[in-house]
Amino acid sequence: MKPTISMKETEDSVFQKAMSGVAPLKEGSRKAIPKALPQSTSGQQQRRRDAVAERGEEGDHNPLTLGEIERVNPFDVLAWKKDGVQPRVFRHLAQGKYPIEATLDLHQRTLKQARADVFRFIRSSSAHGFRSVVIAHGRGDRSDDPAKLKGYVAHWLVELQDVIGFHSAPRRHGGTGATIVLIRKSPLQKEENRERHGLKSDLTQRID
Repeated sequence: MKPTISMKETEDSVFQKAMSGVAPLKEGSRKAIPKALPQSTSGQQQRRRDAVAERGEEGDHNPLTLGEIERVNPFDVLAWKKDGVQPRVFRHLAQGKYPIEATLDLHQRTLKQARADVFRFIRSSSAHGFRSVVIAHGRGDRSDDPAKLKGYVAHWLVELQDVIGFHSAPRRHGGTGATIVLIRKSPLQKEENRERHGLKSDLTQRID
């Protein structure tokens, strides 16, 4: 009669073979495994960004000024476009005929925070291929320094290369307390536009 081997004996022998040659850790050489750091909430991340913006320590090369600018009145209509923007396109922008793809609300933001917000918002909108976005800055007609933020937003938008035009929004989008911004097309969008109109790019012509 063959001897029977218990499951425990089999597991013990396999374990001993697998661990042969492995020396145990010496006393004092064990290291505690650090616990994973808790994930930051979106609110905590925003507060950190706000603190950085308030200290003026942004590392993203924000070119927007905080110096003296030409002031505007609370109910002024803001309007500006770069050379090359077709009048029909600008008129449609002013009338709010283009779909609004993103909105930035600057109410309750300090000037430094708004500066950082506008820079990130336009950069992100451009990266996502958005063409028409809204910035709600308010009129500031009841503040001690009327239309201060509104004036800075108008000045900042002219400073940003990705912005090719803007106009105070129609009433349904906020009126003179908001601005519709037209963002330049990305190279990919320009290529798609050529193809849609049956035109070939220089690259396509060379390939053909």
